[in-house]
Amino acid sequence: MGESPTVVWFRRDLRLADHPALLDAAAAGPVVCLWVADPGILGRRHHDAPARLRFLRAGLEALDAELRERGCRLVVRGGDPARVLPAVAAECGATRVRWTREISPLGRARDERVAAALAAAGVDAAAMPGDLVAEPEDLPGSSGEGYLVFTPFSRVWMETPLPAHRPAPDRLGGPELASDGFGALPAGDPLIPAGPAAAREALVAFIRDGAADRYAAGRDMVAEPGTSRLSPYLRFGMVTGAQIGRALGLPGEISKGRLAFWRQVCWREFYHHHLLRHPEVARAALKPALRSIRWDHDPALLAAWRDGRTGYPFVDAGMRQLAAEGWVHNRARMVVASFLVKDLLIDWRVGETVFMQGLLDGDPANNNGGWQWTAGTGTDAAPYFRVFNPVLQGKRFDPDGAYVRRWVPELRDVPASRIHEPWRMSAEEQRAAGCVLGTDYPHPVVDHAERREEVLARYRAAGDTVA
Repeated sequence: MGESPTVVWFRRDLRLADHPALLDAAAAGPVVCLWVADPGILGRRHHDAPARLRFLRAGLEALDAELRERGCRLVVRGGDPARVLPAVAAECGATRVRWTREISPLGRARDERVAAALAAAGVDAAAMPGDLVAEPEDLPGSSGEGYLVFTPFSRVWMETPLPAHRPAPDRLGGPELASDGFGALPAGDPLIPAGPAAAREALVAFIRDGAADRYAAGRDMVAEPGTSRLSPYLRFGMVTGAQIGRALGLPGEISKGRLAFWRQVCWREFYHHHLLRHPEVARAALKPALRSIRWDHDPALLAAWRDGRTGYPFVDAGMRQLAAEGWVHNRARMVVASFLVKDLLIDWRVGETVFMQGLLDGDPANNNGGWQWTAGTGTDAAPYFRVFNPVLQGKRFDPDGAYVRRWVPELRDVPASRIHEPWRMSAEEQRAAGCVLGTDYPHPVVDHAERREEVLARYRAAGDTVA
């Protein structure tokens, strides 16, 4: 082993196992593990997300604890990484820096600046894979430019061999450096436990309790515990897609439910590939014809949506779950997103920001991909005229109203026949249910049928040609 250490720059890869950058560094000799509190990232609007930042801090603390068990520690420094990384390398005499590849436009631009600064300082710097089952260049598609539609992508991705498991190093050693600590991130208990051990526990429970095998049938029933809730752990690399695949039993034959869940991991990777190949979607619709839609700017309607006071129970339940848990069931995500865009006629980018600020799993690729899918402006093959009806969605996926009653307690005594459209209650029924519209719960802020016609007219006026 050489004596010169390698700096491993952790970002959204907070684990020790299946971590190519860390394992490359450990094989070369001493290691310095670093996390940078970058004000250029933390100060951005999308990262004004206290719940997610508390989760991040807890994840970093868990990572630090695992490193200390192996004779190392996590060094924290604040500032521009293009200055911090060369300074830390000089401080510890490192000649190499390694990190896990980033795919967002902002992250890639930052990493290019860091690589240039390190090269100028004579330090060997390299970004390595590690968070995806398949890297974008491994799935070029017939055009060489990747895939714009999920189905052909999924056919190829599903055949991709899983990366082999690479255990965490038993021991890690390196020079002792001062650390600034975690004060740049908000303190307090996260909404869910953080770290690789917590991710493994959640994954094991999802499989052991049978939810993975029941996933195909139960994943859309919003009141049931039918989903994994692994998305926050994937967001920060506390678990990887390959680790999930191996836990499901891949490679090999797996149940229909597990295969349906694996398909959701595929969706995640699809959006990551898409953002890397089409960075413009971070700011604009993928479909140029839909970049000129006329949106409304109504602060009162936006506030009603954000606060869960639209008068549509299924929508309100989803937004209140977001506020309370930093997580929303995927079915509810689609419905609340559709309501903002196609009932309230508000730009999808506004909702994308609200989600990024509220979600523990707020991820630039997946959040953007999901919002553009719902808005009909992105990669989805379906035309723009898909509009979710919040009443019918509630009746189908929350038939007895359990989800609504949990998150909208003022409706808890409304009968199931009226729970998703309480405005149909007579005055006597409202009094019997203890829910008087306009007093205890709002009237609908818009008429869904009218707004559907209006939004379709606006999409057509924008000159869409993909229907």
